Amino acid sequence: MSLRTYEADLFESSRGRLEAIAYRLLGSAGDAEDAVQDTYLRWHAADRELIETPEAWLTKVLTNLCLNQLTSARVRRETYVGQWLPEPVLAGDPMLGPADTAEQRESVSLAMLTLMERLSPNERAVYVLREAFGYPHRDIAEILDLTEANCQQIHRRAKQHLTAERARTEVDADAARKAVEEFLAAALSGDTEPLIRLLTADAVSVADGGAKVRARRTPVIGALGIARYLRGLFRPGAAKRAAVGGSAAVHAAVVNGGPALLITAGERVVGVMCLHMTPDGVGALHIQVNPDKLERFTSRWAAAGAHRPLTEIW
Repeated sequence: MSLRTYEADLFESSRGRLEAIAYRLLGSAGDAEDAVQDTYLRWHAADRELIETPEAWLTKVLTNLCLNQLTSARVRRETYVGQWLPEPVLAGDPMLGPADTAEQRESVSLAMLTLMERLSPNERAVYVLREAFGYPHRDIAEILDLTEANCQQIHRRAKQHLTAERARTEVDADAARKAVEEFLAAALSGDTEPLIRLLTADAVSVADGGAKVRARRTPVIGALGIARYLRGLFRPGAAKRAAVGGSAAVHAAVVNGGPALLITAGERVVGVMCLHMTPDGVGALHIQVNPDKLERFTSRWAAAGAHRPLTEIW
């Protein structure tokens, strides 16, 4: 059944919202795009004359596709080489969706996306739809084929799992750049003490290479351990230059709503280090170097135009 113009327009007007929901549910921009495309195919094949509320129908189809993906993703991640981290998304990318409230901004932070991996698929769906998109429990219950009371219980349980973690300090673009510059200066100082002062005592660093790029396969825990790890990571060396195909440049950026260091080699973004800012300092580092998870990021970075690096390394 071919789509009439207004039906195609209706779907396109919903695409941004659907992508933002799917990204929060899956932690992957690529998988989110695939889920939205699968939703489009089902919209195209459906008897649309029988669909009373297209937005609700599209959201239900998309959410259930994502729930299926989450179930299979858990199996795949059991064999994932090293640590798995969500795919970073550059500020301004429509994949990030609404950012009007603190809850919406928090729901797309890399720290929160990582924490949400601990939730069951239903807990994650309820939390995302309620906290990030403001759906009433009645509508979420219909989307997930649950009772409203069960939906409310799941939401409370999900919040308990997530709110026990250290709160994030929100920063604007100027504050993010300042944080990155200070962190980079400490990392390049060759001394651990400046980094220790910026990190919380219980800070955690996690890197994702996806077996495509060499990356530490276990988390680094504690300020001293992370400071030593970063001192070695930022130390120049021929092997590092060879790995990226030449010298690399470091940029400051806002990624998933927080400050980040970007490492570029030529036209490619080869690494993204996100800083999780807390009232006590940097509480976590999320380092993404898996090239599969940097493809969209690289294209968005290139589309943004020329960028002046903070410095060159390696």
